[in-house]
Amino acid sequence: MQRLYDFIRRHPTSVDSFWAVMLFGFSMLWAVQIPAGTWPRITAMAVMTLLCVVVALRRRAPEKMLVLTIALGIVQLALDVEVNPADWAMLVIVYTIAASDGPRWVSRLALFSGLSAATLAQLRWPADKDGTIVPAIFFAVVLTLPFALAWVLGDSMRTRRAYFAELEERAARLEKEREAQSKVAVAAERARIARELHDVVAHNVSVMVVQADGAAYVMDASPAQAKQALETISTTGRQALAEMRRLLGVLRTGEKQESGEYVPQPDVEQIEDLVEQVRSAGLTVDFKVEGTPRPLPSGVELTAYRIVQEALTNARKHGGPDVGASVRLVYFDDGLGLLVEDDGRGAAHELYEDGGADGRGHGLIGMRERVGMVGGTLDAGPRSGGGFRISALLPLKPAH
Repeated sequence: MQRLYDFIRRHPTSVDSFWAVMLFGFSMLWAVQIPAGTWPRITAMAVMTLLCVVVALRRRAPEKMLVLTIALGIVQLALDVEVNPADWAMLVIVYTIAASDGPRWVSRLALFSGLSAATLAQLRWPADKDGTIVPAIFFAVVLTLPFALAWVLGDSMRTRRAYFAELEERAARLEKEREAQSKVAVAAERARIARELHDVVAHNVSVMVVQADGAAYVMDASPAQAKQALETISTTGRQALAEMRRLLGVLRTGEKQESGEYVPQPDVEQIEDLVEQVRSAGLTVDFKVEGTPRPLPSGVELTAYRIVQEALTNARKHGGPDVGASVRLVYFDDGLGLLVEDDGRGAAHELYEDGGADGRGHGLIGMRERVGMVGGTLDAGPRSGGGFRISALLPLKPAH
């Protein structure tokens, strides 16, 4: 049955031609009742043949077949060719026009023609030869109903096809939108992971390099101090590995993660631990909290931690010897303020804007992206009197 249905859908004209041949056969059975060789029989056979052509080509050229049907109806009325089986073509073409996607005026013309056909037929060939009007009205109404029903059914089919076509278009559009949103989400997640990795690697590796240099410098003169530096390197390396495992874990799908690999996101309370770690690496840091500490959104806390981490890392990398830094956290009613300053020589502000001293850094770029994601503002640049200054304001609610 499915193959037959598929064939019908692929070859509509062939199916219509089959029914046209069937209709032509029934019409010829009716035509044999007319005396042979007479003009009415020849005329009737010609009209019936053309009506069968209408059925065969109704879906290939519906508008033209409607015009041909109307013309044949007028010929029947003019030449006295009575109602015959081939007149079913009029019913079929009314349905076809109503179901097609052609102009609406063509559909209205088909409806008007169908509703008029029965009335005109009763006027030309009344059912009651005595001229009584009641039977004529009855038959006119009864024969008009099939044309009205055919048009209503065809129009319903057209509306239904248009509705399903709209649903398919909407589904395709939503699918494209979902794909676009997925790509945007993937790009955003990659950017987030890149920022996290940069912050983790830049900070921890910087601490490890400073401690390694210090250990090599005091190895002979102060073995105890060198040992302490090596322990700091070991602790910092483990911390960096733990954070990298947590970040890279989101890239693994379908793998069972060990519970030890999941580490909470850094928050504002851990900034003090970060400052202590930097102090142990040899950088003098003054840390102060103003206002009343309170819970903040996780995105704001992570952003604040990463800004302080990146700022202190830049101070250690670019500040030069004997650099000092200060970190201020200010709790406002509607947000959190950050101020990180150092008194070192710093790097040129243009180099920061271009992505770092080597042209490949992403420190300030990552800061601006993080602050923008929570709807905050960031101001970074050289400080009057030397050094570098980073100021950020992080609102409790993202800006609309």
